[in-house]
Amino acid sequence: MSKKINKTLSRAIIISLFVSMLIGGLFGVLGALVITGQMRGDIEKELITGELNQKAKENLKEIQRKQKLVMDENEANVISLVERVNPSVVSIIITKDMPVIENYFENPFGEDVLPGFRIPSQRQRGTREEEIGGGSGFIVSKDGYIITNRHVVNDTEAEYTVLTNDERKYQAEVLGRDSINDIAVLKIDPKNPIEGEGVEELPLIELGNSGDLKTGQTVIAIGNALGEYRNTVSKGIVSGLKRNIIAGDSLGNTQALSELIQTDAALNRGNSGGPLINLAGEVIGINVASSQMADNISFAIPINDAKQVIESIRTEGRIVRPYLGIRYILNNEEFAKSNNLDYDYGALVVRGETRGELAVLPSSPADKADILENDLILEIDGEKITESYTPANAISDKKPGDTVNLKILRDGEIIEKEVELEERKNLQSD
Repeated sequence: MSKKINKTLSRAIIISLFVSMLIGGLFGVLGALVITGQMRGDIEKELITGELNQKAKENLKEIQRKQKLVMDENEANVISLVERVNPSVVSIIITKDMPVIENYFENPFGEDVLPGFRIPSQRQRGTREEEIGGGSGFIVSKDGYIITNRHVVNDTEAEYTVLTNDERKYQAEVLGRDSINDIAVLKIDPKNPIEGEGVEELPLIELGNSGDLKTGQTVIAIGNALGEYRNTVSKGIVSGLKRNIIAGDSLGNTQALSELIQTDAALNRGNSGGPLINLAGEVIGINVASSQMADNISFAIPINDAKQVIESIRTEGRIVRPYLGIRYILNNEEFAKSNNLDYDYGALVVRGETRGELAVLPSSPADKADILENDLILEIDGEKITESYTPANAISDKKPGDTVNLKILRDGEIIEKEVELEERKNLQSD
């Protein structure tokens, strides 16, 4: 009996152990399957995330590559442009016979009065040619016409030498100094340099249209910075248009300049007269001044103002400009309101600040056409006179002998006058 029971118990124990092992194994397998599934999900998630991160990195690299290509392309364009324009930009060296001063000691009272007494004094021992300054310019014709600022070559007793980008040196002749605008024209002989070999033709620079300029447009200035660093390049944008300034030099000379281009391209002493160019390599301005009160506020004369000067020098041998012979202030909305005017545009003919500054110059074209003080000139040749289109602008492309039609408001009535322009005298400062 006990044996049977023992066998039965043994069999039951074995079966229980087997079942336990089976169940335990089954749960172990199920647990392993669950754990393995979670791990696979995490791995797949990591793989997907990694792929996305890798793709994002590749996309970012591609964007950066394209941006760099654009930047490199723009940079390459600027480099190519500068290389193309540089041969036409020149340095102007100013030399003059300066007194040679000698220091010595003297006795002004004489040895009989104060023997051995000496005081320092100076005396001149002849003269010596010295370099006294420098500026910039650019070649506008193959036979040697060069544009610069009048203030660069204003000294009629000095001599001017042009140094080209390839180290050829030429004696320059000043053909004209424009006393109305800060422009001058020089001439060199390409075949006869002082130093270097002569050439048949000079590399000229192309003139653009300053009337097409827009604020924000990229511009490049090139010039003889500080009179020492030839063909220095600076880049900026057009910061403003039609600026009016009073410019002065180190000698205390001043000049009112109007309708200027404002730029943030860096200009320094010596840059005067150099070209301001657009990204097509065309000159759109003549660098003329920079503000001493702020950083990177510089100005250039619109190239359109110089085209007539160049043409008149070539055809007439001198600077020829037409003129009306009036002094005026420009009308606008504020001025019209404060003076009860019916029009908020036009140019009011007025006297200057001093007694001798008459509203209409005697014997001028305006005087001959019976233009009167307090006339409000509304239009010239059908174009409204505004702050951006002045009487000076209206006749800038005219020649002496041309006729212009003026629409005028006088004593509340509209009248029309025909004026024959004449040549303005005393334009040459030399």
